[in-house]
Amino acid sequence: MSDSNSPLMTPFVKMHGLGNDFVVIDARDRAFQPDKALAAAIADRRLGIGFDQMLVMRPPRDPRADIFMSIYNADGGEVEACGNGTRCVARRIMAESGRSRVIVETVAGLLDAHAAPEGQVAVDMGYVRTDWSEIPLKESCDTLHVPLELGPLSDPVAGNVGNPHATFFVNDINEIELSKLGPVLEHHPIFPQRANIGVVEVIDRNHARLRVWERGVGETKACGTGACAAAVALARRNLTEREVTIDLLGGSLELSWRPDGHIIMTGPAASSFVGAFDVVELMRR
Repeated sequence: MSDSNSPLMTPFVKMHGLGNDFVVIDARDRAFQPDKALAAAIADRRLGIGFDQMLVMRPPRDPRADIFMSIYNADGGEVEACGNGTRCVARRIMAESGRSRVIVETVAGLLDAHAAPEGQVAVDMGYVRTDWSEIPLKESCDTLHVPLELGPLSDPVAGNVGNPHATFFVNDINEIELSKLGPVLEHHPIFPQRANIGVVEVIDRNHARLRVWERGVGETKACGTGACAAAVALARRNLTEREVTIDLLGGSLELSWRPDGHIIMTGPAASSFVGAFDVVELMRR
């Protein structure tokens, strides 16, 4: 591979939060504005680098923020929020600045992040929206009981944690064919902006298990906003307390839905490797 400092090369850091993996690119001093085709090419796990989401760090727009984070899904589409990605970018900015608290700006708003025990990062993911028009849904309905079913899945709770989610309750998450049901539900007409689809299994009042089909990505090992949406859905249905541990395929997150409606997500963020790529060469493949 060529010199990463060459103007022809774009440096990146590969990071992950519980196996939800990211390509992180610093565009604060060196412009990087990918179109959908380039983002999808980088996401290709055989011909590109591979990621669930690509996170591009830019100068903040809001003077209160430390960084602006753009988020691209594996299909190349730009999205509003990413919980595990926020922890990763926050950890990088904390290491760079030497501070234990930073503010990450996204198109969904400002996210306050701080260092937590055992090397973890806690992020205030903001106010969880539960009105049908804020998620959004196609038409007015009770978001605690959305009239939607497919196969063994029915009666989900809908919510928005910077992006739309539908959470279904099941007896055993391993019995659900999410690879078949997820794509259909993601594109259901009731979701004008598509939706992330979660299936959650209650273990006890403080513990649950979750799998998530991510909009524009597919099933991932972890989904931070999906875990937030599931925690709120569980509490709204009075199936768990407002503080709950949620186990995902890649590990566990701690969620706390505060009385003010904000949800705090705590979990790990790790770097895997660094590298660089040539945009022109990548697009030739």
